[in-house]
This record gives sequence, structure tokens and C-alpha cells, in this order.
Amino acid sequence: MATRSITRREFLARSSLALGVPALVGVGALGKNGAVAPSERIVLGAIGIGPRGRYVLGRMLDEPDVQFVAVCDVQATRREAVKAMAHAKYGNNDCATYIDMHELLARRDIDAVLIATGDRWHSLASILAAKAGKDVYSEKPCGITIGDCQALADTMNRYGRVFQAGTQRRSISNFQFAVHLAQSGKLGKIHTLHASIYNLRVLYDWLAAEPEPPKEVVDWDRWLGPAPWRPYNKRYVQGGWRGYFDFDSGATLLDWGAHTLDLCQWANQADTTTPVSFEPAGDTIFARYANGVKLVMRPGGWLGLGTCPVRFEGDEGWVETGDNGDIAVHPASLQSERKIFSIRGTDPAQHTRNFFDCMKSRALTAAHAGAMRYSHIACHAAAIAWQLGRNVTFDPVREEFVGDDEANHMRSRAMRAPWHI
Repeated sequence: MATRSITRREFLARSSLALGVPALVGVGALGKNGAVAPSERIVLGAIGIGPRGRYVLGRMLDEPDVQFVAVCDVQATRREAVKAMAHAKYGNNDCATYIDMHELLARRDIDAVLIATGDRWHSLASILAAKAGKDVYSEKPCGITIGDCQALADTMNRYGRVFQAGTQRRSISNFQFAVHLAQSGKLGKIHTLHASIYNLRVLYDWLAAEPEPPKEVVDWDRWLGPAPWRPYNKRYVQGGWRGYFDFDSGATLLDWGAHTLDLCQWANQADTTTPVSFEPAGDTIFARYANGVKLVMRPGGWLGLGTCPVRFEGDEGWVETGDNGDIAVHPASLQSERKIFSIRGTDPAQHTRNFFDCMKSRALTAAHAGAMRYSHIACHAAAIAWQLGRNVTFDPVREEFVGDDEANHMRSRAMRAPWHI
């Protein structure tokens, strides 16, 4: 029979049972006075941590049952910034730093990883983490192609890992309340959903070549990862990669669409399907579900309730909300339902807490891999229709375009060797 090494928490539990007497350990180890016992502690690592990643990580560090121990990033400045965060939190210099994520993932003491790399790395890093036995919180978009999202969801299911997509608005009260109005029938029969998106664009050119820095400063080859090679330019590693086809996903549609279309899917109780048709009209994309509900992805025309607004319309009323927490409703009879919520839609605190709780219970997270799969596929299908400049029909069961070889070819991209899924 095959054997395996036991984990630290298994060792602690078995040792106390084998001795038959309570171990002489410190008060903190037993979880008294607000401390968390080691057997209940989640050991966390992080991969690719820039500005958004540091914000999410900061919320994770606030959790008393989380111990952050390691960061991997190909940029020295970002590694050191995260190490400084850990030092300020714990008062020590114990946070390990890595350039190669495989070294971090090889650590058996790490239970989970936060992945906040550029989009091109999200799916592959998540898959590698799952295969290494880690639970995964991945920033969105979780894959830059339909194929990436399929492979990611399949891997999480195959390896039994807990996965949370960074679509944190599923855990924000005003968005939850708007979805409740849609699902409860208080708006009547839902007929149209509206998701905000950026003005769409896609770039294929290269920035001017600049001398590559030393690998310990910026490992350019690892930064590129599975993306096609191109010469180094510091603007890429400073966040200027967005919008470039090789690095981005879906003509920037998923930058907001991964959040807002996801909320529309949820409101329509469509977490296991997608729309069946997509019709681009300028920067607006019209879609339709098999149940007849319409979906409108549009960059403008909102009520000014903050970024990432959504709107759900039924035959008896409508609701619109955004990141500032306010909610607009119609008709007057729904005014009693109107509330202002204090937590902004960009705050991941409740979403990260949901992830850690589900790690312990092994339950599905708020934005589990299955929900991510279909909302991201819907976003990618819409982006493909926009890039082709024509209507497309999609089969959500086969997860392919109907009678459209050109669109089906765009469901996946080749990865630069040696990277592969």
C-alpha cells in the first residue's frame, strides 16, 4: 500500500492521542486568550502579489486563524513589499521569498495560496497549486480563455480542492440583496439583466524593447510564463500589460464582466449554464438565455451608484446597485426594501473569510469553481462575438459555438513551452 507523510496538524493530533495525556504546551498553542490552536490554523502562501494582491492579502492577514509564511513573485520590489507586510504583522523576519512558484508549492506546511498574478498566469498557477495539494483563492479573471476556465474547474473537482474566484461581490451585502430581490419574485418575472463592462479594446503591438534587468530583480521569462515571447519593457511589469491580447482576457471585457456578468448569472439562477446567443453592437453586447431572459453588457447609461453596477428588471419592478453600497428600486412599493450598505464592493474581507471557512468545512465557496466556469465562459463567448464583429450561437452543454469553426478556434490558445496544462 502506498504511504504518505503526515501533515503537521495530523502529527499534533496523533501524538496527543498516542501519549494518552495532555501535552505540555503554551497557552497560545491551545487557542486560549484569543489565540488559535495550531491544529486550527491555516498556513497561507501567496503568488504574484501586486497592488490588488496586497490589498486582498492585507484582509487575509487580519484573520486570527491565518498564518502567512511565504511569497513568490518574479519582481524583487514586490517580494520585499510583501515580506515587509508580514514583518509588520508578526514582528519577525520569517516570511520566505521565492522567484519560482514550484518552490513555494513544494512546501508541505502550506495549506492554501492566494494567486494574484497577471491574468495570463491565473489558471496555470491555480492548477499547479491544486496538484500540489493546496486550496486556492485566485483573483479574476481566472483564465484568459474558455479552455483555461474549463481546465481549472475540472482540476479543482478532480483533486477535491476548495477554490474561490476573486469575484468578491458575491459576498457583498448590497449585491446579495439585489440578487435576493430578483430571485424572490419581488420584481416579478425577470426579463432583462444588465452587466457593466469597460469600453472594449484589444492591442496586438509590442512596446519598444528595453534592456532586461537581472533575473533577481525581474525574471522576465517567468513573468511572461505561458504567454508568447516579446521583448522586455518596464511598463509591462508595472501594470501596463492590460489590454494586450497576449496577456489580457477577452478584450478587457472580463475586467468588470467577470464580476457583473457573474452577478447576472446568479440573479438568473444560471450558475450551471450560459446564454445561448451573443450579438455585438458597438461596445454593447446583447445575449439571451435559453429561458428567454435577456442579458445586456454595456459600458454606460448607469445611475451613478459606483463602479461595477448591475441592474435586474422584472415585469413588476427593477433594482440597480453598484460599489458604493446604495440601491435604487422601482416601484414605490419596493422602497421599504431599499437600503444603504456600508461595505464597498471592492472589499474582499467577507469573501476571504468565506474561503477560509469553506477550507475547514470543505463546503462550496460563494464563488466556487463551477460558478466561475460558466460566468467566465459566458464572458469569453461575448468577447469572441465582439472580436469577430458578428452574432454567434453557443451551446452551454457542449461548451462550444454552434456551426462556427472560427469562433471555436478562439476558445483556446497555445502556451509557450515549457508551460502547459
